[in-house]
Order: sequence, then structure tokens, then C-alpha cells
Amino acid sequence: MKNPNYQPTIGIEVHVQLKTNSKIFCSCPNKFGDQPNSNICPICAGHPGVLPALNKKAVDAAIMMGRATNCTITRTSDFARKHYMYPDLPKNYQITQSDKPFCTEGFVEITDEQGNDKKVRLVRIHLEEDAGKNIHGSSGTSWVDLNRAGTPLLEIVSHPDMNSTHEARAYLNQLHTIVRYLGISDANMEEGSFRADINISIRPVTQKELGTKIELKNINSFKFIAHAIEYEIERQIGMLESGQKIKMETRLWDNKQQKTFFMRSKEESQDYRYFTEPDLPVVMIDDAWIERIDKMIPELPHTKFKRFTQQYKLSAQDAEVLTQEITLANFFEAAARGSSNPKAICNWIMRDLLAYLKEHKLELAATQITPTGIAELVEAIDNGTINSKVAQEIFVDILQTGKTVATIIQEKNLGQIGSADELDAIVRKIVDANPDVVARYRAGDARLFQFFVGQAMKETRGKGNPGVIQELLKKHLS
Repeated sequence: MKNPNYQPTIGIEVHVQLKTNSKIFCSCPNKFGDQPNSNICPICAGHPGVLPALNKKAVDAAIMMGRATNCTITRTSDFARKHYMYPDLPKNYQITQSDKPFCTEGFVEITDEQGNDKKVRLVRIHLEEDAGKNIHGSSGTSWVDLNRAGTPLLEIVSHPDMNSTHEARAYLNQLHTIVRYLGISDANMEEGSFRADINISIRPVTQKELGTKIELKNINSFKFIAHAIEYEIERQIGMLESGQKIKMETRLWDNKQQKTFFMRSKEESQDYRYFTEPDLPVVMIDDAWIERIDKMIPELPHTKFKRFTQQYKLSAQDAEVLTQEITLANFFEAAARGSSNPKAICNWIMRDLLAYLKEHKLELAATQITPTGIAELVEAIDNGTINSKVAQEIFVDILQTGKTVATIIQEKNLGQIGSADELDAIVRKIVDANPDVVARYRAGDARLFQFFVGQAMKETRGKGNPGVIQELLKKHLS
């Protein structure tokens, strides 16, 4: 329940694991799911005296993300050492960026709850190495897997510009979609390649200063993030209402109990003793590098969303679903381009194609359907070659075989019967064979009209033109 007397303020830090072939500072494979500690070397395992070498593809990805989010690209950048001791950080420091990140002061466009455009400003986007992973056993024993250590990681830090769960989720969805459009990450939240830390504070609407910030960590789905934000907003409002003081701390989300719980205090700022990484050179980014990256950036989801609603007259809901995945967006556009009925193509994708993929747990690429196939299907319905019922049968056939609509119609003799003379004989036969039902219909039971329609469609094996059949039935039943 929203409380009009308080204003939530939300900022988000997102970590994105990049989809490079090798790690950021060594040649070890950058792969998920392999045997623990099978993809490590002296560099990512933190042996003394080893020298890191920067993966240029990771810098490409950082620049690409910066350009896609309207950032200023830092022309002279460097790396730093961030010192802290934890079992999954073998060097006892992380190579990251400090005061010279690759990207600064960009923004991401979202749509707020009133349907208005809103810009969420970005503080910075920087590149760093990921840590390893602690694995805790049920017996109290813990292990460290360093396969993830050295994975290239983008950290995207927003300003505290979001004021509701809706805006936070819209922002995360937009970022998630952008990184997949760019192809720089698979952004799989369950595998940890897209992780978000949420900072939330509450203040009375009459107060200008922001409230005390609470950090939420380690939540691996947008749904759970939304639940955690809603809970934390209400928890903090409850504390202020009861006169309690909110202290800076990190909290975790318990999905079973649907509540957050204390992890650690953050009242004192930790000193990470940053200093410039001496083993890596300064990175100089020139115009040619940026221009090369710009040519690799596709039309981005927010722009595509606006264009789909305007050019193809799609609803905001349909356009949002279609633009979530670049493969689906491109599939729709390839089918709709040149079609006289893009809305019908959208309907077949939204209603039938996505349902089929979900039911059979398939990706679009695993089917045989093509944009041309679905466009031909819609055209065949519109020009009266087939009716909607037959189209459903043909649609499944296209998905499974990739055959053209014309071929399937010919092989299965599925062409629509549209001849009034041929259908008239069928309708008269049905009417003559059901005198009792005709009498009840004429006595006022209008629902029986669908009985006659069903009988006619059955007689024509679903190939009769429904519009012609209904007109003929009205004529013979009146």
C-alpha cells in the first residue's frame, strides 16, 4: 500500500558478466558450469609475481554499453587495485577502476507508471574482474571455486532517480534488454551474469534531504527484486512512523518468508586503499575506436519500441513484449515489412508462436518457421484462401516442417470452400436433416445458430468460409 506521506528513493548498481571467450586479464576460458577450479591459471589464481594483460574485447563491450546508454567515454582511463580480504579473492585485491571509469554520466530511458518517458541518470560504467565463488556445504565445510575469478565484469551505477518499484523494475528490464541486444552478455540472472544491488531510502515528502540508505543484495530475479523493494519500503516507513532510527546496513531477501533480514552494518565506510594498478598501462580511446564500436550497435529496444507503436500501430503492451528479445523483434519486423496487416502478424506471434515456444520449451531458432511463412499465413487468411481454423493446423505444420503455406494447402487439400453454390447445398442438407432443431431455433432459441455453424464446418472439414456459411444459414433458417 502506497503511503502518500513518504517518498522512496532508489538507486541501483548492476554487475554484468561479459560474454568474452577468455577472462579479462588472462587467457583462461570464460565459461560457466565447468568443473570447479578447471579454468584457472597463476594470473587469475593470484600467484605472486604474475602480470595481467587486458582483454581488448572487454573494453569494446564497456565502450559499447556506454554509447548505448548515452554516456561520455573517458578518453584516458586506467585501472586500480581495490584491497579487501575474502576467501574468493585470491590476491586480496580486486583490479577495478576508480576515478577514471570508461563511461560517465549517461542515462537510460524508461516509461513511468503514467506512461511518460523518464530518464534514469547513470553515474558511471566501469570494468573490473569478478571474484571467485564460495560454496558452503551442509556439514559446515566451505570450498572456493576460482573459475569465476577474473571474469570480465561491467558495473553500471545509477543515480538515485527511481521513486517506485515500477520504475526500478522498468530500469532493470531496460538494462537487461540492452546488454542482450548488444550481445555482450547472456544476462542470465540464475547463473549470476546479471546481478543487481538495490539501494533504498525513505523520506517524508516535506523533507529535501534523502533518507538513510539500505542496500539489498543477492536477489536473482526481477520478480523477487520487486517484492523485496515493496517490503523494504513498507518496513522503513513503519520504522519512521514508530519513531525508530534507520541505520545504514546491507540486507538480504528471504523469498520463503517474503521479508528482508540483516546481513551486515555499513555505518562506517570501508577503506579499500585504492591505488593505480602498476602492472597495466593507461588505456587511450580515440575517435576511430569509438566509431568502430558505433557501427556495431543495433537499433536499441527503447527506440524500437517507439517505432513499432508508431509505424506498425501496435499497442504498448505488444511492442514491449516483441522488443524484449532482438531475435523476436527482428522476426516480427521481417514478417511485417511489406505486409498489409502487421497487426495480424503481431497477433499470431503473441498468441500462437510464443505459446507454442513456451509449451514445448523451445527457442525460436529451434523451429522451422520463418518470417515469410507467418506473413504468407496471414495473407492466405486475409484473401480468403483459408479460414482461421485451418490456419491453426497449417501454423503447426509450418513450425515443424518449414513448408510454405501453399505447399501445405495443396498437400492436405485445405483450401477454403468459398463457393456460395457449393456451401448452399451443404447448408440446405443440414437444415433439412434437423427439423426439430430448426423449429426450436425459429421458436426463439437463438443459441442454436452455433449448432448449425458447427455442423456446416464439420461437413466441410473446417474448410468452409465461415462468413458465407453464416449468411446462408440466416437465409435458410429465417
